[in-house]
Amino acid sequence: MANNSIVMGFLLLGFSEVRELQLVHVVLFFLVYLVALMGNLLIVTITVLDQRLHTPMYVFLKHLSLLDICYITTTVPTSILNSLTNSRSISFLGCTTQVFLMYLFGSSEVFILTAMSYDRYAAICCPLRYGIIMDQKACGKMVGASWLSGSLYSLMHTAAIFPSHFCGPRIIHQFFCDVPQLLKLMCPGEAQAEVCVLVLSVILCFGCFVSILVSYVRIFLAVLKMPATESRTKAFSTCLPHLTVVSLYLFTSVCAHLKPPSSSPLTLDLLVSVFYTVLPPTLNPLIYSLRNRDMKAALGKIFSVHFISGVN
Repeated sequence: MANNSIVMGFLLLGFSEVRELQLVHVVLFFLVYLVALMGNLLIVTITVLDQRLHTPMYVFLKHLSLLDICYITTTVPTSILNSLTNSRSISFLGCTTQVFLMYLFGSSEVFILTAMSYDRYAAICCPLRYGIIMDQKACGKMVGASWLSGSLYSLMHTAAIFPSHFCGPRIIHQFFCDVPQLLKLMCPGEAQAEVCVLVLSVILCFGCFVSILVSYVRIFLAVLKMPATESRTKAFSTCLPHLTVVSLYLFTSVCAHLKPPSSSPLTLDLLVSVFYTVLPPTLNPLIYSLRNRDMKAALGKIFSVHFISGVN
């Protein structure tokens, strides 16, 4: 048992042992990472440079993009490097850091998304009191609370997992240090603390999802009362993609963490993990921001200024 507690590192099996498929994985992940990075960096740049976008809605979008950049950077570059070098090892410290950062950025993103849904509810359902409800101070408190809550939540997970003893092979059937996979490696009776934290996680995710759902239901009811068909169409085309991505992110992550441990690795586990680690940071810029009229106008203004400066 003493030998089992001394863990120098883990082996990440990834998607395939075939070299050609590993290179395909490198290309696909690199392209996805590049799209996510460029889209989110573009949003951060626009919201910082354009003074008209210093409103609560765009402050939340800026922090969502920052979280997306950090979230996808925690897992994808390491996976690309491992496939490129045909190396599967990750150190114990590296695995600990990856788990901590994943839960920090992932949970903070859920809290930011919850705050964003409330902001949209206040803007559409309480337009006359919106300036009072969502002033700069309230917006700052929500952003700070999201980051702080994510940090505390991440500390709980990390503290519950890594002081434990690990028995058996140090093989993780994933492309990153995934908590459900780490639970399989723990010695009998060692996973109780993390199971309690996972139950708390589900409760928090369910609470956030219900809050988001209630906000959007109220928004939809308010939108249905709008006389103009164009306004209703615009509101639905904006809110429905938001709700779809949030639902996909929360549903897949909860399913991955609540699925009973299996002795045999499943391809489905890898695909599900992609849905909550890779797709949201890639889709969020398109769904939340780059289709927005104000964002397009600000982007056009920035490019036109740079073009004129370059010509002169």
